[in-house]
Amino acid sequence: MPAPTDPQPVDPPSRPAYGSSGPHRSVGTPVPSLGDRLRRTDPEYRAAATPRVLLLALLTGLLTAWLLYDGVGANLLICGATTTAGAGLVARAAGRRVRPWTAVWSLLALALLAVPALWDAGWPTVLSVGGALGLASLALHGGRRWPGVLLALPAAVWQLVPSVGWVWDGLEGRPLPGRGRIVPVLKALAVAAVLLTVFGLLFASADAAMADLLSGLNPSFDLHQLPLRAMLFVLGTLTALGFAYIAAGPRRWDRMTARPGRERRRLEWALPLVALNLMFGAFAVIQAVVVLGGADAVLSNTGMSRSEYARQGFWQLSAITVLTLVVVAIAKRWAPRTTPADRRVARILLGLLCLLALAVVTSALGRMWFYVDASGLTRLRLWVLVVEIWLGVVFLLLITAGLTRSAGWLPRAVVLSGMLTVAVYGLAGPDAIVAEQNVARFEHSRQIDLRNVRELSADAVPALDRLPEPQRSCALQLIDTDLAHHTTAWSATSRSVDRARGILAVRPLVDGGRKSSACERAGLRIDPYF
Repeated sequence: MPAPTDPQPVDPPSRPAYGSSGPHRSVGTPVPSLGDRLRRTDPEYRAAATPRVLLLALLTGLLTAWLLYDGVGANLLICGATTTAGAGLVARAAGRRVRPWTAVWSLLALALLAVPALWDAGWPTVLSVGGALGLASLALHGGRRWPGVLLALPAAVWQLVPSVGWVWDGLEGRPLPGRGRIVPVLKALAVAAVLLTVFGLLFASADAAMADLLSGLNPSFDLHQLPLRAMLFVLGTLTALGFAYIAAGPRRWDRMTARPGRERRRLEWALPLVALNLMFGAFAVIQAVVVLGGADAVLSNTGMSRSEYARQGFWQLSAITVLTLVVVAIAKRWAPRTTPADRRVARILLGLLCLLALAVVTSALGRMWFYVDASGLTRLRLWVLVVEIWLGVVFLLLITAGLTRSAGWLPRAVVLSGMLTVAVYGLAGPDAIVAEQNVARFEHSRQIDLRNVRELSADAVPALDRLPEPQRSCALQLIDTDLAHHTTAWSATSRSVDRARGILAVRPLVDGGRKSSACERAGLRIDPYF
């Protein structure tokens, strides 16, 4: 849900620069506790809650209970719009202005909320909704430094409960505006409801066509739905109040400071990094030899096939990539920074390590791509490929930050790259990509892992529809069953589901009434009990 406004940037308390000489605090000065540092982030001013904000929050709760009960789709955008309206009213009352980074985070949050309206797969939807909530919180809080950016992303979670007290304090003892106009309208609505109910029942009993019309207009509601709908109402209302509470006066997370680690001597700090760089360099040389034609010799020495060599190494290389980021962060904290020479050595060693880590990322991507070409693409393999690409982007950002005079742009750039990755991953339709790659592989080699493609969502139907029988009916069997039980509510139906229904209506499955006959003819045995 996009957030409409951004706080004025507040500079953190003055302190020596990271690379400057001198300690962070004077000798004998007590270390501030976590509570003291948290109090520094308190807003200077928070706008009061108004009845209009409460009404919009209640409307959001009602929409959430009504629309999200059947699932997610375009309904998330509707609920997000009402939440944004409430936050915008409060932000305007607090005198806040829209800033460029607010617009960036808000537009990206909107793009993420559009994912469930386009595609049916569950995992991209979870990622997209979580990313949209984090970006909305970041847009309202603002933030430029690492604490400001990273703490603002989940900050909306612990603003939900305080928002209730904020509304209570703002409305306590306040007269309801427009009471003379609202009460008569409510009375008129109540009388109209009674009259329509009485005469509607009489008309329905008098004429069958009228009864059919009224039954279509009458919303169905079962008592067993009440607990879940009540929970959705509370969740929607609290979410709207939480974002309005943030808009009224966000915490200034940029004021949260962390004392730099104690500087280490150059030798005890640099020697491990030099050794690590040498190991990374040796790996890069070996990979270059393999690429230039020495693969057969390497495989003969290891006794592995090409597929085994690719599969065995990818996960280890992915772990190395993540651990390298941890090493860079730790080394940056305890790096010597007293003299220009110390800072120069730290920059060179860490920059070289990031550069060599790109070789590891490239090797991991090459191995996974080779493995996918040999065994097919899966959801997990696609996701780790996307994450590995993003880690490579992070290393490029770190290298660029080391080459520039100021790296104040780095925290927001890293978050932006991560959220763009999630948005592209979700909007591209990962299940559709997986199905397309497997079908193209079948068309080329006549090989396909039916167990893999059978677990995909309705997003895969256009690609799987190109398979010949009996592979087509086997691949689409579970999807067809799910669509038969899928909700028909427009707000919870994605574009992908509508398209899949149309395809299966034109070309029904062969042996659709039997569980495993098509798969058995395709050479895949299916347990009839599952």
